[in-house]
Amino acid sequence: MRFDILTLFPDMFTGPLTESILKRAQQAGVIEIALHNIRDFAPDRHRTTDDAPYGGGAGMVMKPVPLAASIGHVLAQYTTPPPVLLLSPDGQQFTQAHAAQLAQLPALVLVCGHYEGVDERVRETLISHELSIGDYVLTGGELAAMVVVDAVARLVAGVLDAASIHEESHTDGLLEYPHYTRPAVWEGQAVPPILLSGHHGEVAIWRRQQRLLRTLQRRPDMLTHAAAAGLLTPADRAFLATHGWPTPPAAAPAAPEPSL
Repeated sequence: MRFDILTLFPDMFTGPLTESILKRAQQAGVIEIALHNIRDFAPDRHRTTDDAPYGGGAGMVMKPVPLAASIGHVLAQYTTPPPVLLLSPDGQQFTQAHAAQLAQLPALVLVCGHYEGVDERVRETLISHELSIGDYVLTGGELAAMVVVDAVARLVAGVLDAASIHEESHTDGLLEYPHYTRPAVWEGQAVPPILLSGHHGEVAIWRRQQRLLRTLQRRPDMLTHAAAAGLLTPADRAFLATHGWPTPPAAAPAAPEPSL
């Protein structure tokens, strides 16, 4: 899978996208990440990419000419143009479901907004979707683009062992179970005996119950969605009931899957 990232600050990506799993995935040829400096497409000698907003107001706005030219340059390299996503606080909130959808694509273009945003005409004509990584405002879309690339890339076939992401938080509507490693006793705290028993079936039950309990304690809203989507078994519901979970009505409507 290829990621084309359009940014005013390409040096920000050195480090986050060139270490650890993403580094190995690029070296193996499983993913490709290309950075494009929007300033290179500015027509004036000062490489100006922003200007004051019409109508007045604080801040600056990204100009349409260099931004549109940079998007056009990237799209011209494809026979079938990939989606163009703008990272913006106005966008749809990015979720694990979105990451899984995007990981199935051969390519993706990410546009990093900056300043007060981008000229609305570019948003209306060249942007396929807008994504936000949370209900807060960053100085630019670069950090958000890094988050999206990391979340999507790790789901691309061949980047990670498929078994390692099967029970991760948010993959199937629940949070992940707690993990332990050596030593078996650390500062007086022992690893749960079930994990040392060698009974794989009982370990699997314990881990499922821990996922349910952790989700109930930390994100009860996720349990409501999981129940509505039919992701909870009768055994799950019975276990949760013993911990005070108010079982939602059987007729609760299923939560719609996020879609781009």
